[in-house]
Amino acid sequence: MKRTVLALLVILPALLVLMPAALVYYLADRGPQSPPPAPADAQHQPSVSLPIKVYRTERQVVETVPLDQYIAGVVAAEMPAEFELEALKAQALAARTYIIRRLAAGSFDDVPAGAHVLDTVQHQAYLDEEQQKMRWGSDYEWKSRKISQAVRETAGLIVTYQGKPIDATFFSTSNGFTEDAEDYWQQPIPYLRSVASPWDQESPRFQQQVVISTAELEEKLGTRLDTPASTNGGWFAVLERTTGNRIGRVRIGSKVFTGREVREKLGLDSTAFTMKLAAGRVVITTKGYGHGVGMSQWGANGMAKAGKSAEQIVKYFYQGVDVQDFRQVLQL
Repeated sequence: MKRTVLALLVILPALLVLMPAALVYYLADRGPQSPPPAPADAQHQPSVSLPIKVYRTERQVVETVPLDQYIAGVVAAEMPAEFELEALKAQALAARTYIIRRLAAGSFDDVPAGAHVLDTVQHQAYLDEEQQKMRWGSDYEWKSRKISQAVRETAGLIVTYQGKPIDATFFSTSNGFTEDAEDYWQQPIPYLRSVASPWDQESPRFQQQVVISTAELEEKLGTRLDTPASTNGGWFAVLERTTGNRIGRVRIGSKVFTGREVREKLGLDSTAFTMKLAAGRVVITTKGYGHGVGMSQWGANGMAKAGKSAEQIVKYFYQGVDVQDFRQVLQL
């Protein structure tokens, strides 16, 4: 009897201490749980979906689409879906920056009434879902998923300089260097500076050759090749080169032109070109494809292959920039 009483005297106090602790543990384990950490992508999801009013040039109507659907359509039109995911994400950042910059400026004088943007390269090329299906055929599903991933993983993010969205210009292929803005548009822009882009040599447009008659060249440029200088082999002379090693100024026949003037008048791929006469014809060799200012798409793909992130890519081609949420710019 004494042993039983002694045991009770020892066990009961222990139970009084342990049972409340057990109840707390039990209820805490079964009670409301903290939500799991949000995926990294979700941290950039905008809380608003901006309507983008796109003027569809072929049908001559204004079509309203959600922001991310518009960005996906631009990436689909502007960059091969076969490119690396980080390159596609860099393109999505540039495309979103472009349209947010237009919205922030609020000036739409260059589009039909009611529209924000054209669906052509005058602004940004854009393909809707049906156009993507027509272009990609049986590859539509995987290409669409990949581009959607690029848009989703950059959702809400744009490229800024001193807190404002940049003029996120881009082009296909460089000649090995991008161009200073003032060397093409005569206006210096601090973040659009020349940088090396050696990856572009993989592009099928890195070097091209076209042949035209001397008569056609003379007509399109409004010059004459049969000058004394031409007779002595001096009909083509580079007078000035740009920082990006393109033609700044050149004498062709009897006139002096900028590289941009020659490119636009002759419809050349690039302002990096040489010319040679051969049996009454002019052989023109170009390097690169596009104006050369801003982000090289083939350069971006090469950087992505080398393991660079989308943010690293845009910060390389656009000097001194930041990547931030567009709501901080539009104050939404």
